[in-house]
Amino acid sequence: MTPKKRLNILFADDGSQHAQAAVELLNDIPLPPNSRITVLHAFTSGQVSLIPEYERTLERTKEQLSKRHFRVETELKLGPAAEMILEKAQEKKPDLIVLGAKGLRATAGFLLGGVAQHVVEYVCCPVLIVRAPYRGLQHILLVSDGSEHSQRAARYLGRFPFPEHLDLRVMHVLPPIRRPIMMEPYYGAWQTVYAQLPTREEEAAIEEREAKIGHALLKRTSSLLQRQGLNPTSVLSRGDAATEIIDYATMHQLDLIVAGSRGLSEFKGWWMGSVSRKLVHYAKCSVLIVKGPRKE
Repeated sequence: MTPKKRLNILFADDGSQHAQAAVELLNDIPLPPNSRITVLHAFTSGQVSLIPEYERTLERTKEQLSKRHFRVETELKLGPAAEMILEKAQEKKPDLIVLGAKGLRATAGFLLGGVAQHVVEYVCCPVLIVRAPYRGLQHILLVSDGSEHSQRAARYLGRFPFPEHLDLRVMHVLPPIRRPIMMEPYYGAWQTVYAQLPTREEEAAIEEREAKIGHALLKRTSSLLQRQGLNPTSVLSRGDAATEIIDYATMHQLDLIVAGSRGLSEFKGWWMGSVSRKLVHYAKCSVLIVKGPRKE
């Protein structure tokens, strides 16, 4: 396997159960020696009285992580959490940002808190959203659509220091067979007209052609990972991409989903594609979104 370089990690710790799960995860992965972890806790002016408690939380986290001989530094910052994380990321240029899916004050029923949502949308580097409880990091799913963003995620995954005996799967989702429709004017309005459906033979030929393309894509991604010393299993599915991925991850009790994400101009606001965004919001396991540099 390719030697792993030491990592520079920014960890946003708010003392929640998801943040504690992130600490367990960081302690579980074989990070290269001298990897640096910056632990950040942000607070508002209304929480000044809680500073001693926050300092104890940071010290406890530092103690937990220092047992693995990581270079750990902590910082308590006054300001909105998402804004402080993005500001620190700009300063530190981390290889990875780690944060819990929800903070202590997250709205019940939501799978993703506002801070995590803001950070994963606007930051310029890979982001690992950790969900509690932490059960290990053995069963990983890389999703690929054949784009450069997916290939970047595969390369990042190949360099990441996962534990031994990794169960790695690579998944590609074919689009559903769409029924062709047309719209035509009808008494001042529009009506839907369904075009002639393909015959069973034609539909089978379409499915076979698309499956061949899907298998070729999976083979190309698997070859990239094999060159990094990994041995992935290919999974080909058909349907709505986000739904298929989330259902598969839930059914097989996977620990982590890894996906690429496109980078847009900073003037366009939204960075992630719709599939990546749905995975971050609705997957029940942790999600790693691999982003490239911002495009000017």
